[in-house]
Order: sequence, then structure tokens, then C-alpha cells
Amino acid sequence: MNAIEFDKVTLTYGGRRVLSDVSFSIPQGAFIGLLGANGAGKTTMLRAILGLIKPAGGAISVLGKPPTRGNAAIGYMPQARRALGDVGISGLDFVLSAVGGHRWGWPIPSSAEKEAAWKALEAIGATDLARRPLGELSGGERQRILIAQSLIGDPQMLLLDEPLISLDAAHQRAIIELVHEIGERLGIAVLFCSHEINPLLRAVDRVLYLGNGKAAIGSVDEVISGPVLSKLYGTHINVVRVAGRIFVMADDVELESGAHVHDL
Repeated sequence: MNAIEFDKVTLTYGGRRVLSDVSFSIPQGAFIGLLGANGAGKTTMLRAILGLIKPAGGAISVLGKPPTRGNAAIGYMPQARRALGDVGISGLDFVLSAVGGHRWGWPIPSSAEKEAAWKALEAIGATDLARRPLGELSGGERQRILIAQSLIGDPQMLLLDEPLISLDAAHQRAIIELVHEIGERLGIAVLFCSHEINPLLRAVDRVLYLGNGKAAIGSVDEVISGPVLSKLYGTHINVVRVAGRIFVMADDVELESGAHVHDL
């Protein structure tokens, strides 16, 4: 069974057509890098998979069924909010807030809910963060807490929306390795949204690249090529490979440069 299937799907958002007549499938257990420039439709696609946006055309299948809101089979990590670091609650309480919809500390969580939260923290090796306030955690540690929250309920799929934003290279590698290990251990599909391919090169099975309302899926070499990306972007694109890194260029400007703002 495929984890996700899009059959001639058209998505609109704010009156704008974001994706047009897009078809692809993602098998269970695959680690997919979801790529594309700002405004390409990455977050809109994730929202459609979550059942938050209905297609304007075509059909979506998620784990063999139409998308539904609140699907417990999907673990979802939204883009991290800067305000998260200002919250004084502990890592455990934050993870617990996803178990039964609690507002931190009220109502009092049950023993089963506490067990589920600890299980999620143990799954990512973050029990040492359980009692620490979120405001004292580094960007990488906060991302680990958000990943733990997405694992509540033993999901069959993970959707991660830009988990590398604001992280330096070392923390990016740690998050990618963690998510890759979780996906392999649980045998579940991972859709990992990112601005840039280079951090993901050693982890992804395939890439799903969005641009100009279209989508291309395949191996890194198949998709991140001049002809394919030129068609997606609607302009001439050069793909340059240097020392194991990939640079996507348009008119001598690197399209992915400045995609991430790093913590100091």
C-alpha cells in the first residue's frame, strides 16, 4: 500500500492555483525530500494530506483512505514558532499537550497519557529534556521535542514542515539522522520538507520537487537536473555539482542560497 497518492490533484490557496493536475505516489517506508522555492506549495500540499484543504480537482489517498482532519495515523511537525522558546513549560508538558489536547497542566493527564509522552521522548533519546523549560533549550533541542510530539500515537507516516530552519549545519545533520533512523525503525513514510537538498543527500530515497504548479518525483539525479528544473521553474536552470554538493542556479544566482537563517 502506498502511503500517499495524488491523482491529477489541483490545489488552490487564497484564490491562487498552487498545484495543477499533479500526480505521484509515495510508498510506505520511503524517505522523501519535499523541495521547492517559497510559494511553490509545499506547506499547502502538507495541509491537503492532513485533510485541512480540499482539492479543487483530482483525488488524494492517505494510507489507502481519503484525507481526514485529525488523522491519528499521521505525525505532523509544523514549522517551529519562535514564540516556542519563550514558553516556560517543560519538554514533557509540551509533548503531553498533544496526547489528549491538554492545555499545559490542565486537566491533569492520565497515567496512560504520561506513558505515551515518555515513550515518544524515549523514541528520540530525549528523556533528558523532559524536565527542562522550553525557553532554556537550544534550537536543535526544541526541534527534538517537536519531533517527539509528532510521534504520539504511533503514527504510520511523518510530515515534517521545514524542521531545519534556524539550525546550524551540525544540528541539521543531527535532526536528519534522527528522523531517518525513526523512519527506518518504524518502517513508515517520511515527507521531509526543506528549502535545500544538500543536507538531505545522504538520507533521501527520492525527492518530490514542486515548482510553477507542477511536481517532479524521482531520485536526486533524475529530478535535480537542468532540464527537469527548467521545466518546473519556467526558466533556464543550471545544476552544478561541486565536491559532493549541488547548486541550483538561475542567471548565475543560486536559488537555494540564504534559505536558512542559522542560530549563533
